[in-house]
Amino acid sequence: MRIQKLQLHNFRNYENLTMDFSPGVNILYGDNAQGKTNLLEAIYLAATTKGIRNNKDREMIRLGQEDAHLCVLLEKSGVPHKIDMHLRMGKAKAAAIDGLRIKKSSELLGLLHTVSFSPDDLSMVKNGPSERRRFIDMELCQLNPVYCSNLTNYNKILMQRNNLLHQIGYTPSLRDTLEVWDEQLVTYGKEIVRERGNFLAELSEIVREKMKILTGQKEDLQMSYEPDVEAEQFADILKKSLERDLYMKATSHGPHRDDVSFYINDMNVRFFGSQGQQRTVVLALKLADIHLVREKIKESPVLLLDDVLSELDRSRQLQLLGEITDVQTIVTCTGMEEFVNYRAENDSQNVFLVKNGTVDRKEYL
Repeated sequence: MRIQKLQLHNFRNYENLTMDFSPGVNILYGDNAQGKTNLLEAIYLAATTKGIRNNKDREMIRLGQEDAHLCVLLEKSGVPHKIDMHLRMGKAKAAAIDGLRIKKSSELLGLLHTVSFSPDDLSMVKNGPSERRRFIDMELCQLNPVYCSNLTNYNKILMQRNNLLHQIGYTPSLRDTLEVWDEQLVTYGKEIVRERGNFLAELSEIVREKMKILTGQKEDLQMSYEPDVEAEQFADILKKSLERDLYMKATSHGPHRDDVSFYINDMNVRFFGSQGQQRTVVLALKLADIHLVREKIKESPVLLLDDVLSELDRSRQLQLLGEITDVQTIVTCTGMEEFVNYRAENDSQNVFLVKNGTVDRKEYL
């Protein structure tokens, strides 16, 4: 799988842009705040329907404009595809695949597989559980459309249930309507817990091997899925927590409160690991994600590296770059120093200077 071309109109700080990518490493360099991350965000948006920074659609439209358009030309399993997306101020985004408009943005998921890695991801282990759930959900949604549908339905019902919990405080008779929402919440919630458990069981074995490679066999990493409720107990727990939910006006239990923990040699990395260990765990997680996607779809995903090399020591930089020799990679950086020793091993490269919303291809000297 590889991206061939990206076209932007009024997206972020780009008025009009067309750029081609090589199948190997594509380096976007330049000073900060020039638009490097915006290019990765456009690709990530086409693949996942979400901004890489989780922004709202209107925030990705160029200042002073009413709409934006992006187009990604890609090749998957030898077949060319085209993704078009139209962002409109105050309206839902519209998208088309190969010229045919789709009814829901989620229909895009699975066509273009990406794995993104940014400095924000390096704090995934030590931060709160929402970031770890977001990672799990985004990877699963790209691999499993049924999971994506279940998650979307669960989140909609969860929002409706929470709104109802608020209303019951003013209209107690509405309490009788909770059961309908609870049944649906349990139905979708049970499937989410099962799918997350299966996914993390597969991923954990690969993460463990990647961690051993990264640490020279010195550290044994274990992942532990910690569901807030077990699938078969969800209905009972929801009933038992009803009075608390009514008091708090929020649903206190369910997969929206799941978490994942990481242990190195039986030590909880979140609380007791060094910053270096936490970063190595995230690196192992991203490398394992690439490996798992390869196994599932029989192709490598597109890797998006957003200024992450500057956050890793030289050893980790080389280990990461050495693991992605057969993966199309689009990487941002402020300078070319990170690639000096890597160049000789990889000749399939494009180098672009990004400056104030313009992109110029440069010779790699």
